[in-house]
Amino acid sequence: MGFLDLGSGVGLVVANMIGAGVFLSAGFMAQELSAGWILLAWVVGALLAMAGARTYAEAAVLIPRSGGEYRYLSELLHPAVGYLAGWASLLVGFSAPTAISAFGAAAFIFAVFGAGDARLGATALIVTLTAFHAVGLRLSKWTQNGLVIIKGLLVLAFIALGLSMGDNQWPTWVPVNESTGTALPFATSLFFVAYAFSGWNAAAYAAEEFRAPRRDVPRAMLIGCALVGTAYLLVNWVLLSNLTPERAGIVLQYEEGKVTLGHLVARDFLGDAGANAMSIGIAAIMVSSASAMLLVGPRVYAEMARDGFLPSFLRAKPGSPPRASVVLQGALAILLLYVHTIGELLSNVAGILVFFSALVAIGLFRVRRHKPNLRAPRPQALIAAAIYAGSSIWMLYNAFKTETGLIPWIAVAVAAGLVGYSLAPKQTS
Repeated sequence: MGFLDLGSGVGLVVANMIGAGVFLSAGFMAQELSAGWILLAWVVGALLAMAGARTYAEAAVLIPRSGGEYRYLSELLHPAVGYLAGWASLLVGFSAPTAISAFGAAAFIFAVFGAGDARLGATALIVTLTAFHAVGLRLSKWTQNGLVIIKGLLVLAFIALGLSMGDNQWPTWVPVNESTGTALPFATSLFFVAYAFSGWNAAAYAAEEFRAPRRDVPRAMLIGCALVGTAYLLVNWVLLSNLTPERAGIVLQYEEGKVTLGHLVARDFLGDAGANAMSIGIAAIMVSSASAMLLVGPRVYAEMARDGFLPSFLRAKPGSPPRASVVLQGALAILLLYVHTIGELLSNVAGILVFFSALVAIGLFRVRRHKPNLRAPRPQALIAAAIYAGSSIWMLYNAFKTETGLIPWIAVAVAAGLVGYSLAPKQTS
C-alpha cells in the first residue's frame, strides 16, 4: 500500500519545479527581450510543460510503476534506452540538482547570518536531508510536505507583496541590446524557461508509492504544473513591472546565489530587512527542492536494482524507503559539489532533462504498433506528445548551436551508458 496521496503528489511536483531560477531568468532575458516577449516565453514554457505533463500522465496510466524515464523508455522504446536514462538520472538528473539546490541554500543563509563556506554548509544540509529520507516513509513524507507548505507560502507572499506595493503598469522599458533581434534570444530563453519548469514529472518517479497511482500520478503532475505555471507568470510580472533591464542586469554578476531579482524588489519595498527575508525565503525554497530530489531520485535506482542493473542492496524493502539508494544519491551530490562548478552542473543538467523527456513523448507513438500488451494512447495525449517532442527538439537544436560543448558531453555519456548496459546482468527478480 502506497504512502502518498494526491496532495502529497502535487506537493512533490511543486517542490521539484520551483527553485531560485524564476527569480534570476528575467534578468538575463531582459538584456535582449522586451517585457512582452519575456512574458510570452513564460506562457509558452507553461503550455509546453503542460503538454509534457499530459504526455507523462498517459505514460503513467499505461505503465503505473516507479522509475520515470527509466521505466517508461524501457517499456516504450528499449531497455538499453531506459538504462541510459536511469544512469543519467543517477549521475546528473537528480544528484546534480540536489547539489545545486543545497549549495544555493547554504549561500543564501550565509549571506544573512555571516560568512561561511557554502560547500561545507551544503554538505551538512545534504547529510541532514539524506538522514530524514532514509529513516522511514512517514518521516520522509511529512518532512517533504512541511517544506512544500513553507515554499508555497513564501512564493505567495512575494506575489502578494509585489501586487499590493509595486508598480503594476505595463513595463515600457526597452532591452539593453534591442537591435539584436528576437528570434534567437527567444529560442535560447525558452530552453532555460524549460529548465525552470523541469520537475513537472516528479510524481512519475515514485508512482508505486501512491495509494492509487493510475488516478493520482497523472492528476498530481497536471495540477502541480498548472499551479507553478500560474505562480511563475505572476512572479515575472512583479519583477518586470518593478525593475529595469539595467537594474536586472545584476544577475550577470550573480555569484554564489547571494542576489536575485527578488532581493532587489524586496529591498525596494521593505529595505534591508526585506532583502534579508528574501534570502531566507530563497534558502527555504532551495532546501525544499533538494529534499524533493532526495525523495524521488532514489526510486529510480531502486527500480534499476530490482531489474538487476544495479546491486540488489539498492532495492527498497516492503514498507521502507530505498535507504541505500537515498544514501548513494546524497553521497554523489556531495561529490559533485567538490569536483564541478555550479555553472558546469547547470549547463549539463538542462540538456539531459529535455533530451530524455522528449524520448518518452516519442515512445508513446510506438505503443499502437509495437506494444500490443498496452492499450493505445488517447488522441489528445498523442497531440500533447507531438507538441512536446517537437518543441524539445527545436530547443535542443538551438541550445546545441550556442552551447556546442553539450554535443560531445551527451555523446560520451551515451557511449559510456551503452557499454555499461552491454556488461550489466539482465536478471529480473
